Formats: sequence, C-alpha cells, structure tokens
Amino acid sequence: MKSRFLSIGTVFLACVSLISCNSDDGIECPEDFTGALTSVEEQLVGEWILSSIVATEEVDLTDDDVENPSTDLFGQYSDCQRDAVYTFGENRSYVYEQGQYAEDCEYKVETTGTWELVSQNLQLTASCSIQSTAIEFNGDATEFSFSQNYNVTDVNGRTFRSDVVFTYTLVP
Repeated sequence: MKSRFLSIGTVFLACVSLISCNSDDGIECPEDFTGALTSVEEQLVGEWILSSIVATEEVDLTDDDVENPSTDLFGQYSDCQRDAVYTFGENRSYVYEQGQYAEDCEYKVETTGTWELVSQNLQLTASCSIQSTAIEFNGDATEFSFSQNYNVTDVNGRTFRSDVVFTYTLVP
C-alpha cells in the first residue's frame, strides 16, 4: 500500500488535471509538445530526484512495532520507494523512472513523453493523455515542489485526508 501511494504521487506528478483522448472516430491523442524552450523552461532541463515527501498530518507508515508517526513520509519509505527521477530534455522529451537505481526493487516504472512549462504549470504528455500540475521552484531553481490532497493510510489501516508536498532536487 505504501508503494501504491508513492507511485500515484510521483508517476503522475500529483496531476491536477488529466485530459483523456476520445473522439467519435476513434482515439485522438494530443500532439507532443514541440518548439524552442522559453528561458523559464530552460531551468527545468536536467535530472531531478525525489528528495522529500511531507504531509500536513502525522502518519506512521512503518511496520516496525513502534508507534512513531511523522509528517516526513519520505523518511518512512524504503530505498526503492524513494527512488524516483524525472529527466527533462532540451528537446521537450522527458523520462520518469521509479525503482530503477536502488538495489533489488521489484516495482519498476519508466514513463516517457514530452513536456512544457507555462505559468508554473507543468504539462506532460504520455500514453495518449495530458496531465497538468502547478509546480513551484525554490529561489535558486534547484528544487521544485507540488502538492496534492490524498487519502493516506497508516500502518494500522486507518485512512485520513492530508495535503502532501513532493519535492524534487536538481542533480548538479
């Protein structure tokens, strides 16, 4: 259940909006994003690793027989669950990988598509859909974050709503 929560939050960047493809004549997928990058978009080019997941509500996700709730969800995940990377290319291509670099990960994800950033709104195309997420950069553009409200389930099976902030850090 823990890896399901992480993959939902990271694979789809906690998407605010998902636009499906449909047409009376069959499937019409959105066009890939193309064209030159703006100066704002250029700051997103590179490799970004998941560095933080923080909830507004304390939760205990660890099955360690110790009651130790925390708002730091990232610290409670395994190496495989924390292993999430976005790579944004100058040609507008992106790759999202999860569980690819940590050792012995059973759950691996790789998603590819194209991207654009307009007014701090990151849009990704993949699998015949567009997702859109509001992101915020830190002052020197070495981190970006986004938040979403989730149903969070603790180690004892209790579920509650909490805002969760995901932060990615640029690899130098």
